[in-house]
Amino acid sequence: MEFNLPLEQAVRRRFVLLLLITGALLFTIMLNASSHREAPLISSDPLADNTDLYAFRSPDNPNMITIIANYIPGESPYGGPNYYTFGENIRYEIHVDNDASVPGDEITYRFTFNVINEDPTTFFNIRLGKQNQKATYTLERSTDGGASFQTIISDGIVPPNNIGPRSIESGAGLNATYASLFNGAIMDASTGEKVFAGPVDDPFFVDLGGIFDLGNAPRQDGLNRDGLAKYNVHTLAIQVPISTLLKSGAPSTPTSILDPDYVIGVWASASRPAIKTLARGDQASYSGDWVQVSRIGMPLTNEAVMPIGDKDLWNRCTPYDEITETTWDEYFYNPELALYMDDSQFGGAVPAFAPLRIQSASLGSFDFRNGQDGLYGLKGNPALDGTALDDAVFGTLLLPAPGKPRSVDLWPTFHTGVPNVIPYQLATGKGGNPLAAGKPFINNFLPNGGDMLRLNMAVPATPRDDANFSTLGLVQAAAIGLTVAPFNTTTDLEFIPNMDGFPNGRRLEDDVTTIELQAVAGVVLAAVGLWYDDYDPASSPSPVTSDLLGVLTYNTGVVKNDAPFTNSFPYLAMPWRGTSVNQ
Repeated sequence: MEFNLPLEQAVRRRFVLLLLITGALLFTIMLNASSHREAPLISSDPLADNTDLYAFRSPDNPNMITIIANYIPGESPYGGPNYYTFGENIRYEIHVDNDASVPGDEITYRFTFNVINEDPTTFFNIRLGKQNQKATYTLERSTDGGASFQTIISDGIVPPNNIGPRSIESGAGLNATYASLFNGAIMDASTGEKVFAGPVDDPFFVDLGGIFDLGNAPRQDGLNRDGLAKYNVHTLAIQVPISTLLKSGAPSTPTSILDPDYVIGVWASASRPAIKTLARGDQASYSGDWVQVSRIGMPLTNEAVMPIGDKDLWNRCTPYDEITETTWDEYFYNPELALYMDDSQFGGAVPAFAPLRIQSASLGSFDFRNGQDGLYGLKGNPALDGTALDDAVFGTLLLPAPGKPRSVDLWPTFHTGVPNVIPYQLATGKGGNPLAAGKPFINNFLPNGGDMLRLNMAVPATPRDDANFSTLGLVQAAAIGLTVAPFNTTTDLEFIPNMDGFPNGRRLEDDVTTIELQAVAGVVLAAVGLWYDDYDPASSPSPVTSDLLGVLTYNTGVVKNDAPFTNSFPYLAMPWRGTSVNQ
């Protein structure tokens, strides 16, 4: 027993036990973590930290859908000697839901990584053809809701970090070009997918400094700056045949470009074993159930919608938990950001948002400011019969109660997707009545959970060299459908450029920060005919008013990525080189 040991040995044993217990407790606390760096606990676990998620129809191969899940935020290209790489004992997963009548995921892609040191006698990451922190991966796929998994790639190649010319090109290093290493890591799965896993330029662009300085974007007192410029991330990119992602029973050819059977929901996560036990040296063992520590679906949900007290809990849950966990709904019904676009609240405190003002008297009567009733005053009115707002159609989903004004636009955008049902059609052809039939432009309705990227795979891809291609996604598609001939001359369903853009999925080029701020400012309401307060049909027939133009022309000052995207899979720019970046 311990009291029979020499004092020094007893103290040493007690100290080791304390380290083991403390380590286990810290790791357990860390596992109660969340997604992306926007939440407090996951910031301590960057290797498991989701940063962004993209899902879009491949522009150069319309039979394929590209899904990109990024991890490890803020990678400095010169982050040696221990460079960034995917973590061991982490399950990185991409989830796909394609059937609202079946609970949970239908398809899951699971990546697990193995990391070795080929030459542990050197402190260099690469030397004489050998690589330390060299990662390979196994990719498994489940098509039965996670009940079983099939290995579709073994020993997948992860390219090294782009350290510098001596490490990559010279004979003292790998004696290769980085492009050959990068392209050589594009793998073909046994089931028809193309896959890439490795470091890339971070494709997200945003003025982080301005946005989180109480909404100072565009900056009122200085130059805007892309806070992620010249930083890297690690990406999991999969190009999947549309036929693989279709729900059971869906037609092999879509019935229209808004075929409801072609809607999918995509989200990504990372999970760790529940218990990590430390031992002497660098040894550790892992046990217990797998615990989700990170997730992401729609961009910026946790950053700009969830308050800090709920961020960790939100990210521990899955989108399907949001069906019964309704705590977070209120943050969409009455979003905090809307307070800074309302002069009766705190609008004057955020001058950068001055062009963004929410409707308080749309069509003379409808008030969508926080705490107001929005369209709830129409509850029970025969005018709602047969529309999405009719209780007989979707129940109380979209008009749940008074005092929840954004239940009709922001909440479905993030939680269910938007159906091609009145009033969710463009105001084109409505004759001033938002509850009349208009021009269809979106259908990504999948009411089977919460926060996911929802994509209608039947919508064609807008060519990136199209004169009408826009980083404003569906906002620009709506603007074209409302104002540009011949699109605004008919209510027929037809492809409008950028119908494949965010929030119908998410393309790499989409300026999601601007789009989401425009959405909070009521641009979706305006698109369907709930115009801004300064529209007076008696004095002008055009609803393109000063307020609407203010919202449509607003941007945060950072509107594109710092590196150009490519024209073929994985479409992402290669990672920045450590010896050529000056932050």
